[in-house]
Amino acid sequence: MKNNIIKKLAPLIEFFEEFKKDKTGVIGLCILVLAILVSLFEPLLLTYKEAPKRWRDITYWQDNPASAAPEWLNFFQREKSAITTDISPINIETNYIDNQLTYKAVFEYDYKFDKSPVDLIFHANVNGSSAAVWTVTRPDGAMITLSDSLHNINGDLRISAFNDSKNRIFRFYRDSVPRMLARQIDTLTTNPMKILFNTKKDDMAKNFLALKGIYKFEVFVKFSDNNNTSFENPYMVLVGSMSGIMGTDNMKRDIFSGLVSGLKWALFIGIATSFISVIIGVIYGIVSAYFGGIVDNIMQFIYQIFIGIPVLPVMIVMSAIFKPSIWTMITMMIFFSWTGSVMTVRSMAMQLKEETYIEAARTIGAGHFRIIFNHLAPLLLPFSFASMALAVPSAIVYESSLSLLGLGDASIVTWGQILHDAMKGSAVLSGLWWWIIPPGILIAILGMSFAFLGFALDKILHPKLRSR
Repeated sequence: MKNNIIKKLAPLIEFFEEFKKDKTGVIGLCILVLAILVSLFEPLLLTYKEAPKRWRDITYWQDNPASAAPEWLNFFQREKSAITTDISPINIETNYIDNQLTYKAVFEYDYKFDKSPVDLIFHANVNGSSAAVWTVTRPDGAMITLSDSLHNINGDLRISAFNDSKNRIFRFYRDSVPRMLARQIDTLTTNPMKILFNTKKDDMAKNFLALKGIYKFEVFVKFSDNNNTSFENPYMVLVGSMSGIMGTDNMKRDIFSGLVSGLKWALFIGIATSFISVIIGVIYGIVSAYFGGIVDNIMQFIYQIFIGIPVLPVMIVMSAIFKPSIWTMITMMIFFSWTGSVMTVRSMAMQLKEETYIEAARTIGAGHFRIIFNHLAPLLLPFSFASMALAVPSAIVYESSLSLLGLGDASIVTWGQILHDAMKGSAVLSGLWWWIIPPGILIAILGMSFAFLGFALDKILHPKLRSR
């Protein structure tokens, strides 16, 4: 039994031995395996877990900085920029003061950067009417009340220091400098964060010298009614001018999450389109060769019509007419891409149909359907694997091209959609290279991996190519 298993696996083992000799094929396979693993473990890799579903939901990204550079660029800068960071409380106290329920959350943050942050945001899930007092004690001992407003909400309490605490921060500035200088500040153009995190000095409105050290934040919440009230999940977000592995776009979306989310669609579009179109092409070529005569002439005429149609312009017109959908795009690509393997399969099938075992099958009464699908297709299908791999890059590029032109499916996240948004957002003119280069490189790398696989399979399955 063991020998039988070895005999059955022998062709497969021989194939992999030949495949290992082709270095480019091995590289392509490694890239493909890595891409599949990233797609499978996408939920663990995503920085923002709901990014695939809420990519175009502005409220989901509201705490991020717009057009922020990747964090790792800080290693190449002399003056370090603030990095977007979530700050968790170090202590939460619950008390009753004058028979009223109160909560106190304490945060500490060690600020070590040379440039000021963009914003400082407090979040909490609050139910009931409450008064929230938000204070900060700077490393120099100065205390600023950032907010003391009343809230009557059931849900997320969000307080932005940039928007909601601007006047209080400017009041701190006026109290810290001579009256003549206090009058000169332009409250419309001055970033309050450059005051809050600045060293106290006369020119602190114009020249920023970071006050580094421990900033202590306290949030005191007092409810007017003790029934059905809650204060849960308090946290703060220091919004810096750098964010994430790949930065953000002008809509504050995390580009790394978009790239990871788009990988599965690139694989699905490429593999599904190439697999179905090649299967159709193989069957079409076999049928054309098997019946010959008038059937072959008609089928070859149809083939010549399809192969002469410019695919991308037709797809652009069809996408403009019909509602853009990923399924519509895949259908259109299959409709125009099945011609790739027809002629190769047809020429091989014309030789195979004259073989003795095909004649024997006809003699014992085997039908056309059985001969085509039981005898010819199993022999010819492996030779189409190379065509299948080589067809994947074209499908990925077609989808990216349509999305780049604004004709893609806006309900999903694809690399083409990211490039389209970058084009609309003038990323090139704004110098936001991290919004353009990564998706372009990933499209090229994934397409290159399938091309490498296709060339390797072509050499193995077509021995005459080994000497080329």
